[in-house]
Amino acid sequence: MTIKKIREGLLKKEFSSLELIDFYLGQIKKKEKDIDAFLQIDIEGAKKQAKEVDEKIAKGEELGSLAGAPCAIKDAIMVNGLNCTSGSKILENYKAVYDATCVDKLKKQDAIILGKTNMDEFAMGSSTEHSAFKTTKNPRDLKRVPGGSSGGSAACVAGDEAVFSLGSDTGGSIRQPASFCGVVGLKPTYGAVSRYGLIAFASSLDQVGPFAKNAQDCETVFKAIMGIDEKDATSVDKSKFSIFNFQFSNIKVGIPREFFGEGLEDKTKEIIEDKIKKLEKAGAQIVDISLPSASYALACYYILATCEASANLARFDGIRYGLSEKGENLLDIYLKTRGKGFGDEVKRRIMLGTFALSSGYYDAYYSKAKKVQALIKKDFENAFSKVDFILTPTSPFPAFNIGEKVDDPLKMYFSDIYTVPINLAGVPALSMPAGFDNGLPVGLQIIGKHFSDFNILQLAKLIEKIVGGLPSKKT
Repeated sequence: MTIKKIREGLLKKEFSSLELIDFYLGQIKKKEKDIDAFLQIDIEGAKKQAKEVDEKIAKGEELGSLAGAPCAIKDAIMVNGLNCTSGSKILENYKAVYDATCVDKLKKQDAIILGKTNMDEFAMGSSTEHSAFKTTKNPRDLKRVPGGSSGGSAACVAGDEAVFSLGSDTGGSIRQPASFCGVVGLKPTYGAVSRYGLIAFASSLDQVGPFAKNAQDCETVFKAIMGIDEKDATSVDKSKFSIFNFQFSNIKVGIPREFFGEGLEDKTKEIIEDKIKKLEKAGAQIVDISLPSASYALACYYILATCEASANLARFDGIRYGLSEKGENLLDIYLKTRGKGFGDEVKRRIMLGTFALSSGYYDAYYSKAKKVQALIKKDFENAFSKVDFILTPTSPFPAFNIGEKVDDPLKMYFSDIYTVPINLAGVPALSMPAGFDNGLPVGLQIIGKHFSDFNILQLAKLIEKIVGGLPSKKT
C-alpha cells in the first residue's frame, strides 16, 4: 500500500491503524528470518503509536501527511528509547535519549516507527556485510547483498516489511541499496534534511533521505522531514527549493560519457540506454555532456570521507558512552575499547584518515582532495548551465553475491563509483528501478542541481509512467 492509500483507507475507516500495524508486524515475523533487515523491532511502541492515530480519527482530529504509515529507521538515526548502535559493537548497548530531528518530524506527521534497521558499521560499506551483528539479504535474491550502508532500510521496503524507511547517504548509501533492491531512494541536496541525531560518518557529506516503493511516496516523506533546524547549522530553509512544472517536451537531459565506459556491465548499460531512448521518444532533449573530473571522485572521496571519519569517531573512547573496556591507564582504556569495539572496515578507514591528516601528508592528500572536490563541483555547475537533469546508472552492476567482495576493499569501493561524485558536489540525486537483469533490479540515477529535489521527484514520476513504476521480474 502507498502512503496516500493508507491515509485514505484510515479516513474511510476501511481498516484501523492498529490492524495495519498488526499486518506489517506479521510480515516482519514471517520474512525477517530470511531477510534480516531489522536490528530492533519495537512492537509495543508501534502499537501505542497506532492506537494514538486511531484515537485521532475517532475524535475527528486532523491527521498528518504520513498518518498510519509503518516505517523503519536506519540504526545510525536516533529514536528516543530505542537502541542506536550504528551497526557497531562499540555502541551495542547504547540507547538513544532523544529523537533525531527527522524522526521528530515523522512522528508529528503520525508515521508509525516499527524499528531500527541493519547497516554497515558507522555507515562504512556498500553491502551491509560490515555490520557487527548480522548480514542483511536482498529480498530479490537471498544469496545476494542488499547494498549498503543503508541495506536494512532498502531491504525492509523491498521485502514489504515497511511502507517507507529512512537511511543516510554519504557516498551512495541510499541510492546504491535502492538500486540493488529495486526501490526508490532519494539523496537530498546537502542541508535539505537536518543531520541532528544522525551519528556522523563524514559531516560534510552525510545526508538523511527516504526509501519508498515509488516517487510519490518518496516525495511525501521528503516534504515531511526537510527544512531548517536550529540544531543543525548546515540545514537550509524550504524556500530555497525550486519547483517548476514541466513535461518531457521542455527539458534537456544530460548523459555524461564518463558514466558509460569501462566497468559498466553490458546488461546494465543496455537497460539504462533503453530508458534514455524512451525519454527521447517522449520528447525530452538528450544532450551528451562531460564531467571530466568524475574519474578522480572515488580517490577524492576516500580521502575526504576517511579524514572526517577519523575526527568524528574519536569521540568513541570508552569514557563517555558505549563500550568501555578496563585498562591500567587512560590510554590503555582507549586502545582496548576501540580495538575490541570497532570492526576491520572502520579501523581501516580511521587509519587511512589519520594518515592523510598527519604531519607531512596533509598537503599531499587532504589539501589535494579538497582541490579535486572543487573541480568536481565546477563540472556539475558547468553541466547544469546546459541541461536540467543528468541521467546515469546508479551502480555499474546489479547486486553481487554475499561474500563476493567483502575481502577486497578496492572492489567493494568500486560499487560507489557513480554515486560519490554527487555527494562531493552536494547536489541531489535519486535512484529508481529501470529494469531487471536476470531477476536482479537495475537502478537509474537522476541528478539535479542544488535545491532541485522536487524537480527530480517530478521527473521520476514521469519516468514511472513510461516504465510502469516498479518493473516485474519478467521485464
